[in-house]
Amino acid sequence: MGCPKNLVDSEIMLGLLQKHEFEITNEKEQAEILIVNTCGFIESAKAESINTILEMAKCKEGRCELLIVTGCLAERYREEIITQMPEVDAVIGTGNYAEIASVIERAYAGEKPVFYGKLDEVDYPANTRVVSTGKGYAYLKIAEGCDNCCTYCVIPSLRGKYRSRREEDIVREAVSLAQAGVRELIIVAQDTTRYGLDIYGKRSLAGLIGKLGEIEGIEWIRLLYCYPEEIDDQLITEIAKNKKVCKYLDIPIQHISDRILKAMGRRGRSEDIRNLLAGLKEKIPGIVLRTSLIVGFPGEDDSDFNELYEFVKELKFDRLGVFSYSKEENTPAAKMKPQVAKALKQKRNNAIMALQKEINVEKNKARMGKVYKTMVEGISEEDGIFYFGRTYAEAPEIDGKIYFTSHEPLEFGSFVNVRILNTDEYDLIGEVVDESSK
Repeated sequence: MGCPKNLVDSEIMLGLLQKHEFEITNEKEQAEILIVNTCGFIESAKAESINTILEMAKCKEGRCELLIVTGCLAERYREEIITQMPEVDAVIGTGNYAEIASVIERAYAGEKPVFYGKLDEVDYPANTRVVSTGKGYAYLKIAEGCDNCCTYCVIPSLRGKYRSRREEDIVREAVSLAQAGVRELIIVAQDTTRYGLDIYGKRSLAGLIGKLGEIEGIEWIRLLYCYPEEIDDQLITEIAKNKKVCKYLDIPIQHISDRILKAMGRRGRSEDIRNLLAGLKEKIPGIVLRTSLIVGFPGEDDSDFNELYEFVKELKFDRLGVFSYSKEENTPAAKMKPQVAKALKQKRNNAIMALQKEINVEKNKARMGKVYKTMVEGISEEDGIFYFGRTYAEAPEIDGKIYFTSHEPLEFGSFVNVRILNTDEYDLIGEVVDESSK
């Protein structure tokens, strides 16, 4: 469940289990052990995780012998899970994934083990990941935890303080991924732009992606979760000059009203954000900018929202996601007043998304007739005619897809040049215009 960072944790657990000679199955009905790696970030994610646990519990009427809950929800509500969900046989929080095999052994022995708490070390057992994203791309987690302490967020309490991985360990893992056929590295952390501050005493993301760009076989490097306050000239220069770095940046700004930004505990202010975005567009022509916003934060009035709405209208982000504020227990924002009514939060969410829909249509029309290097990711199950994939302008799972035809069979994970012929709100349609580029 949840974010790509959680997916990496799941892949590490799969690798550890394979090393202990467990057999992995993708069919829950066939599994004797089910592991639900949960998200506990906001109310909707908690509900989805709980519903999934309950759904998996039904499998105990069949072959399932053990149901194990791991991840953020497990860290946050470990006692409630083990006491209120008798179907659950073990709970593992965010710092103890390496114990998965021994937890299974103890659960089979009749215990109900509960592991929780954050660890200081951040590196992973070498060569243990089972990459589940198929051919083409893999997420590369460069740090754990978070030091930002935004007033609405529970992540620091679940994941601990920010801990960067050593550069040499990251590069070693990236080389291993490249040798396994991965062509795109997607860099993730709770805040990728803070990388290195804790262990090297300086922002070190630019140097890291420079070294990743030297790895044979890697063609794309994509950056997610780049906090605006930490993006400096060195990083901008590296993105601009490094041919392997996708000219795509995910920058969660959350709001543009100075009053709300301050209440959120964000370090930057409206002028800083505007200057950064203008500088990125000037120094990196064609850059695709993605952001996420929160509407309905405590105290957000009509003027704050209107300022945000006009900002979105003016900036025309290429990609944009909106979350209605979720009141999370044990966060400073939960105690702030006034809390915005649920109906008003939804109304504001709908307004921003309707505006962004218009922007998406406009942006997609501007891509008509252009040719893009495109990663082949699969073939449509509906008709078997269209392949689908992504250009530099799309991140997997969160952005749209490119659907295209080809006269020749294509290998998943390869690259082709696709001319855009048609569009809809989020996806594009095209055709291959020359042979696959290796």
